[in-house]
Amino acid sequence: MSSKQSASKSARKSAEAARKSAAPERDGSKAPDVPEPAGPRPARLTAAAALAGLEGLALLIGGLYILVMGLLGKPDSPRQAVTGGATMVALALLPLAAARGLLLRRRWSRGPALITQLVAFPVAWSLINGGGGLVAAGVVLALAAVLTLGLLVNPTATEALGIGPRES
Repeated sequence: MSSKQSASKSARKSAEAARKSAAPERDGSKAPDVPEPAGPRPARLTAAAALAGLEGLALLIGGLYILVMGLLGKPDSPRQAVTGGATMVALALLPLAAARGLLLRRRWSRGPALITQLVAFPVAWSLINGGGGLVAAGVVLALAAVLTLGLLVNPTATEALGIGPRES
């Protein structure tokens, strides 16, 4: 065996040994539980979860409406209507998952909730520039996004999610 093959073989063995030592034992025992946050959930976090959930629900209802009308109605482009509706239904999953995570006080849920609010601003701007009844919808969406962002970055909410200042 050449020295390259020997080095490669020993590197594979050491990597495999490291994986085995880092992997949890599979003796049927459960993984250590994540500690539950102490105290009641702050009202600000509940409000942020409710707003994110309402946004997700609005996306889901709008997407299902477009999808059904694309299948059963007579749209100019059935393919475009079905694709748009399916996309809205899929996009509704992000704020709905974030809302559930916020209610359960999961750290990961703040990121998707923040991203949803940031994406809402261009949508609100487009609605406001659309004129007619869309202006009201755009204003409501923009206000909901600003309010939810404020609730999510509030120190009370970040502490409740276990997100604190980084230690140096």
